[in-house]
Amino acid sequence: METFHKYLVPTFLALSLLAVSMAATEKKNEVQKSTYIVHMAKSEMPETFEHHSVWYESSLKSVSDSAEMLYTYDTAIHGFSTRLTEEEARSLESQSGILAVLPEMRYELHTTRTPEFLGLDKEAEFFPESNAPGEVIIGVLDTGVWPESKSFDDAGLGPIPSTWKGECETGTNFTASSCNRKLIGARYFSKGYEATLGPIDETRESKSPRDDDGHGTHTASTAAGSVVQNASLFGYAAGTARGMATRARVAAYKVCWMGGCFSSDILAAIDKAVSDNVNVLSLSLGGGMSDYYRDSVAMGSFAAMEKGILVSCSAGNAGPNEYSLSNVAPWITTVGAGTLDRDFPAYVSLGNGKKFSGVSLYRGNTLPNSPLPIVYAGNASHASNANLCMMGTLKQEDVAGKIVLCERGVSARVQKGSVVKAAGGLGMVLANTASNGEELVADAHLLPATAVGARAGEAIKNYVMSDPKPTVRIVFEGTKVGIQPSPVVAAFSSRGPNTITPEILKPDFIAPGVNILAGWSKAVGPTGLASDDRHVDFNIISGTSMSCPHVSGLAALIKAAHPEWSPAMIRSALMTTAYTTYKDGQTLKDSSTGKPSTPFDHGSGHVDPVAAINPGLVYDLTVADYLDFLCALNYTTAQVTSLARRKFSCDASKRYSVTALNYPSFAVVFQSVSGTGVVKHTRTLTNVGTAGTYKVSATSDTPNVKISVEPEVLDFKEKEKKSYTVTFTSSGATPRTQYGFGRLSWSDGKHVVGSPISFSWGS
Repeated sequence: METFHKYLVPTFLALSLLAVSMAATEKKNEVQKSTYIVHMAKSEMPETFEHHSVWYESSLKSVSDSAEMLYTYDTAIHGFSTRLTEEEARSLESQSGILAVLPEMRYELHTTRTPEFLGLDKEAEFFPESNAPGEVIIGVLDTGVWPESKSFDDAGLGPIPSTWKGECETGTNFTASSCNRKLIGARYFSKGYEATLGPIDETRESKSPRDDDGHGTHTASTAAGSVVQNASLFGYAAGTARGMATRARVAAYKVCWMGGCFSSDILAAIDKAVSDNVNVLSLSLGGGMSDYYRDSVAMGSFAAMEKGILVSCSAGNAGPNEYSLSNVAPWITTVGAGTLDRDFPAYVSLGNGKKFSGVSLYRGNTLPNSPLPIVYAGNASHASNANLCMMGTLKQEDVAGKIVLCERGVSARVQKGSVVKAAGGLGMVLANTASNGEELVADAHLLPATAVGARAGEAIKNYVMSDPKPTVRIVFEGTKVGIQPSPVVAAFSSRGPNTITPEILKPDFIAPGVNILAGWSKAVGPTGLASDDRHVDFNIISGTSMSCPHVSGLAALIKAAHPEWSPAMIRSALMTTAYTTYKDGQTLKDSSTGKPSTPFDHGSGHVDPVAAINPGLVYDLTVADYLDFLCALNYTTAQVTSLARRKFSCDASKRYSVTALNYPSFAVVFQSVSGTGVVKHTRTLTNVGTAGTYKVSATSDTPNVKISVEPEVLDFKEKEKKSYTVTFTSSGATPRTQYGFGRLSWSDGKHVVGSPISFSWGS
């Protein structure tokens, strides 16, 4: 399995997609001590204490004289973080008023043409003579920000919104003057990181909001970057670069460092972001799959949602595997990745006359026009994994002066090129393996190189192995637009079903996440490799880390158009107007298979922000709805209170149901092993348009599942709410496949309010 670098151009971060319990990660000089997050029942504070912080301190000192608080939390959760032994943590958890003592978790990053592709080139039509977008603030939790980037130019922007309560913190290479009317705030959070891994090495990264990695600058500028003319990466994707919400303000919260992103720091950042009064939170990171009351992002996001803040998170880069999603809480907007209609072709021409398509962002010394000898890396070394072009595996005498065919896997794509270059190779053809399929992700290689799909890679390998003197040419063709079909679901984009709550369909939708041009840090080259001394203003990278800020920016635009809408209404508008077919009526394709994608891949479909501005009807959700949902999960009082941050008990006389959550999609689970059963979902629609009559239609691709809706017609007055019930009936044996899909839509002839449906069977 490749590392984080598989789908994001490599950065300094050594990343995986699963949370790592930091309770097992010890500093040598602090034997047996780990970081814990202590969740307190604030309402149970004894009257003898004047302030909750004094109570927290007293509780901590009762189990450890030496322990100190790293952070106290007032908004994201109620509690604090500290270093304790396992025995001290157990002792603390047994005390009255302590809800939970959870070990630190490490989260990982999921790491131009887009506005036109989304129809935002006419944004002014949405907000004629309006300053509304300038009042919206997007908080980005990431690796920080490069404030000198042209994407954060504040020309033409009015005063900082009066609602803003944040700061521009100072630190290494970062002063208060680094912020302006575009980048209105910047903070950094490192106490959790340093408590676990030791002091930050300031010769390698800035102990400040400054971005030495590039990822944070890229995501922030994708969400809300200013308009920048003549932007490109080495001439690729040349044109005007701009974020989704060009007039929105940016607040950067640096929570990710060279060793990852730690939950105590993430919670502290969310805590501040909420009190700073951001309107949208963008988190291109994840930590695997945990119950909501153990997941710091889910817990902090619940507090943000309660304050009216939409939280957009990346779905993860663990696709095309099933059950690979991160950030699946229903109060989080979960974003998968799709392609644009733009590509960077660089084809391979073999000595036998055959040609194969590839992609590349290489710009530098060109190869000779004449064919060059090509060697398979597996034959250029005695190492068992030589085919992967790992460091130190290639023999110079076999590689020098040749093009090398390498295969993907384990190490970063661009690092393989660096290995070839170090061994004297002139260029590289990088071949996908079966696990990567035919999806092509372009990279700014350090030597002439192109990436090809698995089928092409196998054909090239067969040629090289069978021809006594194999030769090749790599031809770079620059940038091409109008590529069809587009979008397709990215192979790396994480997939459902939802492992935590199968009755909630995730991801919510997909957005552009492949080969995205956006701002970059001058502290690191476009590949992120130490040997890459190139400096660029913009970079092209891929990942659900890129699709997430697209949605964050789109949410800001919708918030500006409809400031009274709740986060659930904004998400609903994006979900119910998303499209699932191309103009020819064919279903969006899955890059990993070349076949039609399903709601487990694309969720509700690909976002269509122009349609989302005027969705007709929306599915709204309140805090009370989410609390009922937690009760339906049979959470204990302590578990619900951890999320709600106030004393809350489920009503024993009330019958709670997960299927009653007013979600804009349907995940139908038939529990019977025999495959028979009836499942009912109730929903309530809110009219946000003009009065009208909506009629329902429902389809199922599974013959033995029947769908009925009551009522079938809803007459709406302005701002009126109307409810309906959907009955799903599975008759007979379990189908040959484990899953089925369908769609339910309401339409008044002008609007189509669509919802995906998934069916699954099993106990």
